[in-house]
Amino acid sequence: MELPTTSDFKRIVLDDVPLIDVRAPVEFEGGAFPTAVNLPLMNNEERHLVGIRYKDEGNTEAVKLGHELVSGNVKQERVAAWAEQLERRPDSMIYCFRGGLRSQISQQWIAEKTGTELPRLEGGYKAFRNYLLDQLDPAHQNPVPVILGGRTGTGKTILLQQLENAVDLESIANHRGSSFGRFTTPQPSPIDFENSLAWALIQHADAGHRHLVLEDEGRNIGDRYLPPPLAEHFRKADLVVLERSMEERVQITFDEYITAAQSEYNTAYGEDDGLLQWLDYMDNCIDRIRKRLGGLRHQQIKQLLHIAHESDNPEQHKEWIEQLLRDYYDPMYDYQIQNKSSVVVFKGNASEVLGYLQALD
Repeated sequence: MELPTTSDFKRIVLDDVPLIDVRAPVEFEGGAFPTAVNLPLMNNEERHLVGIRYKDEGNTEAVKLGHELVSGNVKQERVAAWAEQLERRPDSMIYCFRGGLRSQISQQWIAEKTGTELPRLEGGYKAFRNYLLDQLDPAHQNPVPVILGGRTGTGKTILLQQLENAVDLESIANHRGSSFGRFTTPQPSPIDFENSLAWALIQHADAGHRHLVLEDEGRNIGDRYLPPPLAEHFRKADLVVLERSMEERVQITFDEYITAAQSEYNTAYGEDDGLLQWLDYMDNCIDRIRKRLGGLRHQQIKQLLHIAHESDNPEQHKEWIEQLLRDYYDPMYDYQIQNKSSVVVFKGNASEVLGYLQALD
């Protein structure tokens, strides 16, 4: 029976089509697609054993072993998992690494069990991944990039999230983009980051926006890096600078890195251990920038952090936040802005900048 296939990867992205990834978990963890769920035909051990058989005795014997390993109750459980997913998302599609035997067998078993002929991705993961990588080439970036800059604490991400013509790189990278920017959950794998970035850019371009607004991140967000040609493309973009008073910046930083971050740590580690984990992380962050701070300022900021932590008044954190902004982040920003090749096309407060960026489209 001839079962359907598709290579319309753009439609998959634009419609957020749910995907069933039948590769082994170890392959999925190395990189997958934003809408994919891992429901493997073979687990890691079974895949390993089949791989050994393939090297020793060739393809025919490897396929035979695969059928032996995934038979009886094991086969029933895996087909049932696929059927359950199809009940939830009947518009799903299926893939393996190259669109070969694993996804073909899975597709056939699903059809026999449910009567559903779900499409298989031609070329599998590899072909779709290559399509997404190709979309990260600056040649495919039709919207004109505009960079939203400003000093640390001006609330650039908050403003960015109010724009329809923006892509939030920090959200895709799961990182706040600063020395203190890590969340309790890990960053995506490099491949997942690239796939999600391409996904967001394709959807943005299809929405018809003439401009693409991005936060000023440089080449990397935490440990995740933009492809060099794309980073260079964004680096040349016009710059819009968001300005706020020091008092506003301290409050925004306090809200994000104290109030929201402590709540996140309490949720992740429990109230008993959450604040201790948060304090340990903040200590480590301050230690990592000790050289730039200088020994005395480093000691002062850590001391103020611990005094505030032990106090009944969280507002005391604002003292070391202001010192950190003034003595560490502002000099670094001044140096970077002097060496930028971008043209500053607009400066203003939050409402002014928001209005300017909204008017671009």
